[in-house]
Amino acid sequence: MSRDSSKVRFQKYRQMVQDRRLKGEKEGKKQKEGGCSFWELLAAFWGLLHGQRGAVVLALATLTFSTLLRLAPPASTKFVIDYVLGDLPLPEPWGAWLAGLGDKQVWLAAVCTAVVGVSLVESLLHVWGRWYATKAVNRLQAKVRREAFEHAVRLPLHRVYQLKSGGVSSLLREDAGSVAELIFSMIYNPWQAVVQLLGSLAVLAWVDWRLMLGGLLLLPVVYFSHRTWITRIRPLYRDIRNQRQDIDGHSAEAFSGMRVVRAFGRVRSEADRFVKGNHLMIRQQLLAWVWSRFIELVWQILIPLASAALLFYGGSRILQGELTLGDLTMFLFYLTMLLGPLAMLAGSATAFQNSLAGLDRVLDLLDESLEFAETNAAVTQSISAAQTAGRVELLDISFHYPGSQRQVLQDINLTVEPGETVALVGRSGAGKTTLCNLVARFFDPTAGSVLLDGVDLRKIKLDDYRQLLGIVEQDVFLFDGTIADNISYARRQATAAEISQAARDAHAEEFIEQMEAGYQTVIGERGVKLSGGQRQRLAIARAILAEPRILILDEATSNLDSESERYIQHSLARLMQGRTSFVIAHRLSTIIHADRIVVLDDGKLVEQGTHQELMSRSSLYRHMVELQMTEPTETDVQELERN
Repeated sequence: MSRDSSKVRFQKYRQMVQDRRLKGEKEGKKQKEGGCSFWELLAAFWGLLHGQRGAVVLALATLTFSTLLRLAPPASTKFVIDYVLGDLPLPEPWGAWLAGLGDKQVWLAAVCTAVVGVSLVESLLHVWGRWYATKAVNRLQAKVRREAFEHAVRLPLHRVYQLKSGGVSSLLREDAGSVAELIFSMIYNPWQAVVQLLGSLAVLAWVDWRLMLGGLLLLPVVYFSHRTWITRIRPLYRDIRNQRQDIDGHSAEAFSGMRVVRAFGRVRSEADRFVKGNHLMIRQQLLAWVWSRFIELVWQILIPLASAALLFYGGSRILQGELTLGDLTMFLFYLTMLLGPLAMLAGSATAFQNSLAGLDRVLDLLDESLEFAETNAAVTQSISAAQTAGRVELLDISFHYPGSQRQVLQDINLTVEPGETVALVGRSGAGKTTLCNLVARFFDPTAGSVLLDGVDLRKIKLDDYRQLLGIVEQDVFLFDGTIADNISYARRQATAAEISQAARDAHAEEFIEQMEAGYQTVIGERGVKLSGGQRQRLAIARAILAEPRILILDEATSNLDSESERYIQHSLARLMQGRTSFVIAHRLSTIIHADRIVVLDDGKLVEQGTHQELMSRSSLYRHMVELQMTEPTETDVQELERN
């Protein structure tokens, strides 16, 4: 985190914005920082509208009719002023037809009734169409959020780690949600403005074509103001959304690690980071506000000037006897209806660009490659637990994490037979967890292959393979739900009896039944209401219920007391029976009964064998055991074996 104040960071940000704009102008092409072009965003949005286009078209159709009907009532002002209140004769054949209806009082009542009727129909049509547009917005919001979520959870694991939980929540909630608002800001409202604009121009042309030309002179101003000013706002809103995502990510991270924050006295520094981030975002928002208000200021000055000029021209025509007072009054009404859409188009461009910035960020997310996208596209082989023996082979495996060239694993060759339990031991950083990550196919090896029953994992459907796995890690993750929900997470169709049996096998039933709500107890986010040992036992129960073919235990009993650990070891022994199992344990007393112990050191497989075999010779494993025993004697080893 930068130690600079928000003011200094904002000054650097302003310079970055300036450099970005100058670079874009110099190269004459879109910069990545600015996102996609308008036409690219428009095409992408049209694709997202699939399934809602019918509702949008219906909304636009009703909007067209309602807007055209709205143009009718102002025309009645000319009729009332010139022919009802004034003494001008009605043009034929209207004069003869209206003369038969009665006096001018009847004419006035008829005009008022017609205006009310037209306005009522216009309002009903407008509300009906807006209802369809609003439904389309809400459905599109749900669709985009679902697509963004489904894509995000299928990103490569290292990319998922880069997306902080709070940050991705901001992306899914704010950015994906704002995309649907483009139905109004980019389609519905502009369409209404265009229809009203064209209708008003048509009426002005009928009154006096020179007045229409005066109104048309304002159109280039709209275009150039949008081109010159408004298009510069979208990158600013994109930056604001990036900053908000960063703030949300850091704040969620601070609350998730609140024990560490408080333990090291970092509450004030975390609050300071939060405040500085918000201050920077406020400065960015004010910068975008200044640019937006400049456009509004231009139009607040331009519209009165244009109205005054056209009013002067129209008044002069009346004084010259070329227009009637009714013509001028009607013209002023339509002039307002002409200038209103222009002002709305210019003013709504800010919200429009803000929503486009959200769409831009969502498209960036959706453009990211999915997990193993290169290999999954050609995979067609399906597997099931019934047809899987569980033989796992690692052939000439080497691996380094994305973005790093340091080899975490080097030239690993290991074959694990079906039902065999292999314990992985070694110093911290030796590559034990990484090897299990390759077995679980959280990553693919950078060299070599991982085979299941002789078939490369890259040729097997990923979802099918993951259904065969059961994993219990040292850092247990539980969801904010009930105990029953967490145990049955891997098998949602499990019955209450099966959930209870899994809990008994994991020796979790005792503490569950002591809780007031039993299996329906809500345990809070990450199981915060439970002890470490209780969380561990629920994770083991979850793995037991999944009935996996391949089991991975990463320090599965690390948070248990000695008595609970002894019980759990018996449960795990039953769980591992008949299943290919990989067990990571720093407490070597827990893996002495493994079928085979594999020792890793600095990413290499240095030795393997049973506990007795490795202890019978001068081995790294024997040295590790001796380090964990204060006074390593044969009696101690025999006692460990008896337990």
